[in-house]
Order: sequence, then structure tokens, then C-alpha cells
Amino acid sequence: MSQLFSPLTLRDLTLRNRTVVSPMCQYSAKGGLANDWHLVHLGRFALGGFGLVIVEATGVTPEGRISYGDLGLWDDAQIAPLRHIVDFLHDEGTAAGIQLGHAGRKASTPIAWRSGFDETEQEKIDAGYEHWIPVAPSAIPHTDRHPSDFQTPTELDLEGIVRITKAFVDATGRADEAGFDVVEIHGAHGYLISQFLSPLANKRTDRYGGSRDNRMRFALEVAEAVRAVWPAEKPLFMRISATDGSPGGWSVEDSVVLAGELKQLGVDVIDCSSGGFDGYGLKPANLYQVPLAKAVREAGVATMAVGLISDPADAEAIVANGDADLVALARTALEDPNWPLHAHHALDGGGDAYKLWPKQARNRIRDRDKVLGLRGA
Repeated sequence: MSQLFSPLTLRDLTLRNRTVVSPMCQYSAKGGLANDWHLVHLGRFALGGFGLVIVEATGVTPEGRISYGDLGLWDDAQIAPLRHIVDFLHDEGTAAGIQLGHAGRKASTPIAWRSGFDETEQEKIDAGYEHWIPVAPSAIPHTDRHPSDFQTPTELDLEGIVRITKAFVDATGRADEAGFDVVEIHGAHGYLISQFLSPLANKRTDRYGGSRDNRMRFALEVAEAVRAVWPAEKPLFMRISATDGSPGGWSVEDSVVLAGELKQLGVDVIDCSSGGFDGYGLKPANLYQVPLAKAVREAGVATMAVGLISDPADAEAIVANGDADLVALARTALEDPNWPLHAHHALDGGGDAYKLWPKQARNRIRDRDKVLGLRGA
């Protein structure tokens, strides 16, 4: 069997394979509540054979959402719709994860497919439109190039930092109640935790700013607090921007140090992405972020590689070569929700590969392939 389709055990959770659906914002919630779109969107990946499906960045507070259309987990009423999705994923043999985050100064931004805040009054009512002033480590906007999209945030005081840390804790408890197997803390892409880490966004002069140790403090406090309430048998992930990819920003060397600290606090997997600030200099290309996962893995912690991974042979090599322990797909999964099914046939072939198909389709696909002489059926 290929390494990509071998099981992976993290604490008491065993994933059926190493393929993961990366969190992808859908901007389709109202009041932070999951709905039928989220069920069908995420459920298709379970039918497609992924080992772990991670729900999109989910706000731990209302003002922590990237947009008013994001999911939330700041209220008990948001648990049941997510539990419905978790139950479906479990029924199809897929583990369920959720990414908990706070957007910081990149909150209250327009829905991705709109031209700014161009909603009609009726659309605002229908979609649950909201707009608010974001908070951040420092009162510095994300960029001056799009002032209508990114506001100048309010600088968090110490009480605000404590409040947001508690919000992560409370949302984690709700994630457990909803039945999730994995919580991933969002510490990447220039959102709040990433803003604290990066000297590009963090200009504080108190114990949360200045030195690298101080800038890491918020990330480590959140991780420690979440780990304390997340059941010991369940794995905890954190997504980081392994590098800002911008001059004067957070570096891979910084991430190796952070990963070592996170491991000591009980974080099981570091999800290695990049960027999130103006001046991003990495050129997107096939497998361009895999070296980041490999570098961070040298800190002795399991990693997940993500970013323009599409070829099954490449995904297999990532795991087989020890560059990462998991392979996450985003746009590739959107383009082909059955990617693991197809990749399993390509890498392993033969009759056993059909076992990953849902039972409702398994024999029909095999019979079709036999008639057509496909895939060694």
C-alpha cells in the first residue's frame, strides 16, 4: 500500500489515510450558523475518501469573523448544525476537524465574490449583513491599498487579549460537544495570532510585543489554554504561516522555534502555510510550500503540507520522503472532491482500491470498470 493511503494515529484518533481537506471559507453562513450548503459542501469530501475534513475558519467571537458570512462557534446555538455535519462525516468513515480562528485586523471584510460592500438593502437583510471595527495587536491597517476593504483596527488591551483567549477556550468546548475529532487553531495568513507573531503587524511595547518570545506569547497562551480543555485523547493542530514571505517579517527559523514550543504544550500537528501580509514574495507553484513543512518537521513535530498539491505521485512522495505526515488539498479538492478515490487507484490499483468508495457506489464503479477494462477491476 502507498504511504499516502496508510493510516495515521494521532493520540486516540486513527485517520484512514493521510489526505486532508484544508479549511476553506464559504462566506455562506448567516449569524455564524452552518446550513445545508456546508453539509453538502463538506459531505462530498467524505464520500470522496478523504481521511480528515476540516471545517472552514470559524470565528470564536462575532468580531473575529473574516466576514459576516463566516461560520461561528461563540454561541451554543451554533453547535447542533455543526454536529449534524460531523455525524455525516463520521458515518462515511472520515474524521472531522474544525479550524477556530480570529481574523484580527482582517475582520469585517467584504464577501470574497462581491465587489466590496455592494449589497443592496434587501441582500443585507437576506444575508445577515454586519459591519464592525476590528481589533488587532496594534492600530495598523492590513494595507493602505484597499482602504474600503480593510479598516484601521482598535488596539487590544490586556483585558481584550484575555477575553479572546477565553473565547478560544469556550469555542473549543463547543467543538467537543459537536463531536469534532480535531481542533485546528488558526495562527496563519495574517489573522490575529499571525499578527501577534509578525513584527510587520505587532508594534506593541508590552509583554506581547518586541522580542520574538514576547510576540509568540499570545499564540502559546491560546494553544496552552485550548489544550487544557480539549480532551487528552483528541489531537490538536495549529496552522501557521511558516514564513510571512515579506521583508522583515516572520521567518522559517522563527517557525521552527515556535513549533518546538507548541509541541511541548501538546500541539500534535503543525499545518504549514505561508503569507498573509503585504509584500508576499513567494511565487505560487506546484508544491511550493512543501519545503516549509519539511523544515518545521525538523523540530520533531508532525506536519501537514498544503499548497498547489494535485498529482497523486507528488502527494505520495511528500509522505514517503518524510517531508510531512499529512497532505492537505483545497482548490484541488474543490475541482475534484473524489481526488482520494482516484489517487488511491493510481497509486495502489487493483480490487482493494475500490474499498474506499462509499458502499452505495463501490460495486457499481467496479462493475463499470470491469466492462470497460479500467483500473484492473
